[in-house]
Amino acid sequence: MLEDILSGKWKQIRGDIKEKWGELTDDEIDQIEGRREKLIGKLQEKYGYSKLEAEREISEFIESLEVGSDRYG
Repeated sequence: MLEDILSGKWKQIRGDIKEKWGELTDDEIDQIEGRREKLIGKLQEKYGYSKLEAEREISEFIESLEVGSDRYG
């Protein structure tokens, strides 16, 4: 489900990704293309997160999107 939201709604949530993780460049966000593993890697690289921390951050981010799902529905 989380992967589906990331990949399926990528174009809509790009701005939210940029707002949440502002150190990611537009080019990096383009390269991620909604792939969770790539986002995990970029968060580890840019923010020094462990894999577990990056996974948790992404899960919490996606859950926050689901709460406001009518925005992306």
